[in-house]
Amino acid sequence: MLLLPTEKKEPKKKLEDYSILLYGQPKIGKSTFCSQMDNPLFLATEPGLEALSVYEAKVPDWTTFLGYCSLLEKGDHSFKTIVIDTVDNVWKSCSEYIKERQGIQHESDLAYGKGWQMVKDEFFRAIRKLSLLPYGLVFISHVDLIEVKTRVSTINKAVPSIPKSGRDLVLAMVDLILYAESVVTNEGEIRVLRTGPSENWEGGDRTEHAFGRKLPHTLPLDFGQFQSAFYNQTNQEESV
Repeated sequence: MLLLPTEKKEPKKKLEDYSILLYGQPKIGKSTFCSQMDNPLFLATEPGLEALSVYEAKVPDWTTFLGYCSLLEKGDHSFKTIVIDTVDNVWKSCSEYIKERQGIQHESDLAYGKGWQMVKDEFFRAIRKLSLLPYGLVFISHVDLIEVKTRVSTINKAVPSIPKSGRDLVLAMVDLILYAESVVTNEGEIRVLRTGPSENWEGGDRTEHAFGRKLPHTLPLDFGQFQSAFYNQTNQEESV
């Protein structure tokens, strides 16, 4: 029997209660950053974890991904954070699965955009189910530069490299959109984490209302400092 709620829910306060999209150029330290989260399991779709001591489940195809999702749903494990590394390849695996099942070479082989929609629906079904489990969820992606026209010019904007249909689904789903990049300062090249939106990159933070603060717009690409800023109730701003 369904009942309407009689009390407001309280905002969640733990980092692992939220979903995160972390993207940036290869080898910048995204996986290392995520390895320091609360008891993570990496659903790994490509090499790159060899230098890290982590729990890794290799995911070569969509069927394997669904299998691990089912195991995680059963809850017979101690993992607190699920890291999809990378979501770009998970989307590709989903696309290959649909094409093989439909006997086509390309999504456009089905009329009226049906192939693209089938991939999108299958991907969303699995990712949404995973996002509702009681674990932290992190999507790792590489970065693409796309041209965006403004009123006065055309700029290159950094966005996650997952194709647009999948990117839009993930961006709408996550609570934190974090962009990792290297920048050159007077002290030399440093790695930073962008937490807020910009015309130059995709970013965002939905947790500010729960904590009564905004994350600093720019942080060092260091999990300890990010975690401290996440739980810090003061409103600080650092610009690089």
